[in-house]
Amino acid sequence: MNGSSLKESYELESQYGPFFTGGNIEWSSDGQYFFCQNGGTVHVLSLATGHVESILGETSTDQDEDTVNSFALDPSDEDVITHHKSGLFKLWNWKEVKLKKMWKAIHNGPVSKVAFSRNSQTMASGGSDSSVRLWDLVHQACTHNLKGAQGVVSVLAFHPRPDKELIFAAGDDTKIYGWNSITGQQKIVLSGHFSKITSLLFHDDGIHLVSSGRDKVLILWDISQGSIVRTVPVYEGVEGSFLLPTNSTKLITSYQSDGIYVAAAGEKGVVKVWEMRSGNKVYEQENSLVASAKEVGGLSITQLLYNHVTNSFAVVSTEHNIIIHQLDTFECKKQLVGYSDEILDVVYFGTKDTHLAVATNSSDIKLYELTTMNCQLLCGHTDFILSLATTPANFNLLLSSAKDNSVRLWLMDPETFQVSCVAHAVRHTASVGSVSLSHTAVKFFTSVSQDLCLKIWDLPEKISSNETENTLTVRCTELAHQKDINAVAVSPNDKLVATGSQDKTAKLWTAESLQLVGVLRGHRRGVWCVRFSPIDQVLLTTSADCNIKLWSLTDLSCLKTLEGHESSVLRAEFLSRGMQLVTAGADGLLKLWSVKTSECVATLEHHENRVWALAVCRNETHIISGGSDSILGKWRDITEEKKAAAAAEAERLALEEQKLSNLLKADQLLAALKLALKLERPLQVLKIIDSVIRKGGDGLRETIHQLKQTQKESLLRCAVTWNTNSRNAQSAQLVINVLLDEISSGELKVPGLAASLEAMIPYTERHFKRLTQLMQDLHFISYTVTCMQPHNKISPT
Repeated sequence: MNGSSLKESYELESQYGPFFTGGNIEWSSDGQYFFCQNGGTVHVLSLATGHVESILGETSTDQDEDTVNSFALDPSDEDVITHHKSGLFKLWNWKEVKLKKMWKAIHNGPVSKVAFSRNSQTMASGGSDSSVRLWDLVHQACTHNLKGAQGVVSVLAFHPRPDKELIFAAGDDTKIYGWNSITGQQKIVLSGHFSKITSLLFHDDGIHLVSSGRDKVLILWDISQGSIVRTVPVYEGVEGSFLLPTNSTKLITSYQSDGIYVAAAGEKGVVKVWEMRSGNKVYEQENSLVASAKEVGGLSITQLLYNHVTNSFAVVSTEHNIIIHQLDTFECKKQLVGYSDEILDVVYFGTKDTHLAVATNSSDIKLYELTTMNCQLLCGHTDFILSLATTPANFNLLLSSAKDNSVRLWLMDPETFQVSCVAHAVRHTASVGSVSLSHTAVKFFTSVSQDLCLKIWDLPEKISSNETENTLTVRCTELAHQKDINAVAVSPNDKLVATGSQDKTAKLWTAESLQLVGVLRGHRRGVWCVRFSPIDQVLLTTSADCNIKLWSLTDLSCLKTLEGHESSVLRAEFLSRGMQLVTAGADGLLKLWSVKTSECVATLEHHENRVWALAVCRNETHIISGGSDSILGKWRDITEEKKAAAAAEAERLALEEQKLSNLLKADQLLAALKLALKLERPLQVLKIIDSVIRKGGDGLRETIHQLKQTQKESLLRCAVTWNTNSRNAQSAQLVINVLLDEISSGELKVPGLAASLEAMIPYTERHFKRLTQLMQDLHFISYTVTCMQPHNKISPT
């Protein structure tokens, strides 16, 4: 679509929101879906599209929401069992999002773990009441209450070999208990850990078990003897682990045929592979994308999941990121962001707007590939990122600023789409709140900070990812405002720089030397955003006073003030070559404005809270919005579609009207009546009914009898409308009489009949009184005429 054409409407095409906010994650056996705990629900995420396919549980935000405490996916990938705040177990067919069964749990308190048996006929539940219960899923009956474990159950698993008939669990007492899953009799107690046990792994030989814990050890057990084979110190608290199949990775050079290889990860954020019989570390991940815990004993990686079909594993981090690696090479295949917290800024990135760079309450930039929503984390900043910027001079350049007082320049390889940091700038003494790049050429950028300074930085002539990271130098620095500076923008010709501040003013500066050009005063509260028009000599400012102002760059006068938002206007962008605006407010609303008329053309509603971020693609067919509700909304321009649909509808109506006219001329009243009812033309329907009535006989009854149910309902609504006018009352009453006969005989059933009749009765009573009065007047005239007749005879003279 031509970017200069005026937009009239946008619709929400898709949204990308949180799908994992902490808790458990399950991976389908075919490797296509993740089942993620998101607040009080379970979200089913498709790895192919990166979007949520279905949601299990209640999505209400009420306090009485029946939230999910724990869940498990059955081995056949057919069903999901969830335990809820209400104490209920719910069995779901997740593909149809259908609740199959529901029953009451007998646990005293929440259920922390649930697990399926290999045949999916039995379920185990471990609660905070120190009990493990076995359930017959066919009859939803508790068959055994397994005693022994103390405190909250942290791990629960059936032995994968059916001939073993064992179920294992561990609680706060750091012991591993094993019971016979048929009789419920306790068979095994394994003591060796001194802190919380986080995982249990069963070897294919059916004899060996590997356990991990926060006591910084892995333990290899002989189940048949109930003894420790080897304790392997790993020097970090382990949160997740999995057994490696034989020869599943090329990175272990010397495989031992009888070796037991375990991949484990925890507070250091790195996956390590251990051979349990020898206790040796045989491999340590070199390409980890997860930062280590900030304090000793903290969390970094919370889960490790392995999928045998794809021979890949997933790393789940405390920042709610899911990183999928190929096991044979440890190469990163895909990154998914489960929860972004507040979205602070967003920009299109790449030569063809293929990617979306997002700044959130995180030190990493989240770079999404728009078609699959695969995410690449750009690491470099050490505190929350506040602002992002790109330039039309080079769409593969990205500028970012953060609370760590620094600015970083990133370059994307157009072939591989890999992004690397090529330069950084550290001269501010406080958080850098906004940045902007030059437009005509990659020569400089500007930055503003809470230190109240505006800085201009020179960029090198050649920027390449092959070079070492450059340290940038400042060209000019100015103490720009008296309060925090919220925004900065460079003019399209790179001659001017605009800043907006909490001191209620916007200022214009020369880009060459930062000389003050002028101060724009008029807002009653802080200025949140400044933007130059792409065509006209106009500057746009938005403010916490709910207003949007357009300023002339020639005389610095206020040209227009746009009012319509009921809360702070946080962001704005020009559209249609400067003829329109799109703005975002603290109330979650987006508004589309016409600059010429100063009117709001459309209001887009989807976000639940502040919208901090707006990005418009180059051809203006899509707008991306993001806010404090952690949702990225993708809006599509449907102006042309609406115009085409309206034109098609007008053409269709014209053809139908012509057809109706032809039917009336041909005196085909029944067909004409049906068409008039379809077109919802009450006046035309009335004329046709009058024509039928004039023909006399039972024509009206026969005509109505040939109508369909929906057509009779439409006719009744028309009759109720006619009945409000005394001139049409006779036709209305005749039609209503016929329809009431059919209703009383049961041939016609009209939804909302009572309301229709209730609206009709007062007018009917009024018509009845009027006709009664007319009859009385008629009888009086007849009486008068009769009395006058004897006196009409004139005597002959």
